[in-house]
Amino acid sequence: MRLAVAATAPLGADVLERLTTRHDVAYLLTRPDRPQGRGRRVAAPPAKEAAVRLGIEVRQPERLHEFEPEVDTIVVAAYGLLIPEPVLERALWLNVHPSLLPRWRGAAPIERALMAGDEETGVTIIELVQELDAGPIAAQRAFRVEPDDDFGTVSARAAELAAELLEEALPEPELRPQPSEGVTYAEKIGPADRELDWSRPPQELLNRIRALSPHIGARGELHGRPVTIWRARVEGGQLVPVEVQPDGRRRMSYDEFLRGLR
Repeated sequence: MRLAVAATAPLGADVLERLTTRHDVAYLLTRPDRPQGRGRRVAAPPAKEAAVRLGIEVRQPERLHEFEPEVDTIVVAAYGLLIPEPVLERALWLNVHPSLLPRWRGAAPIERALMAGDEETGVTIIELVQELDAGPIAAQRAFRVEPDDDFGTVSARAAELAAELLEEALPEPELRPQPSEGVTYAEKIGPADRELDWSRPPQELLNRIRALSPHIGARGELHGRPVTIWRARVEGGQLVPVEVQPDGRRRMSYDEFLRGLR
């Protein structure tokens, strides 16, 4: 079927690529290019990079109040912008949400699920409504969170599952109301969420590191040096760093970091 995709982040880029193998994607709706990184160079969102590579038209409006979909269905995946109610009424907007709604509505469902130590998460396809992630469910499926999973592996599994669920839902989804019980919210990740409090239990610290790798990074101090910790493990009741990145330097193994101190 002919549809459009609204996506910005890597998860959305992954969903876009998978949909193009099965459907006629009319265009990508994404956020405008923004300054990124330490050099603050203007760069395209990951979803735009994928669309350009695939030869798909890209639309990047700053605001959506006057937006005309021009298609009957738009798949939304990690787009990052609220759709005004009048625009929602102009098409069927199906949202890919990487959690088992109503658990973890909001901006950071994968990160919050990992931080909480959830042993199971999944993907829910919902119709977008004005209330945040509260729309009726078109499809939903769970998968197990493995002990060595991090944000990257869970996100990749979610994108793969999202493509399967969209095939079940399209072209005419059968919608059922979302449960009103069990609602939790996944707040956006802020600077405080990155900080590791060494007084906390080791498993809690490990969950935070897993939740923020490989895209954000958890921050802490090791042997008097500020570092980003990308990978770690719990051993003998202690958190053991595995891969770290001292400020201003490259990623390295923890052993290499210790050798540098000596």
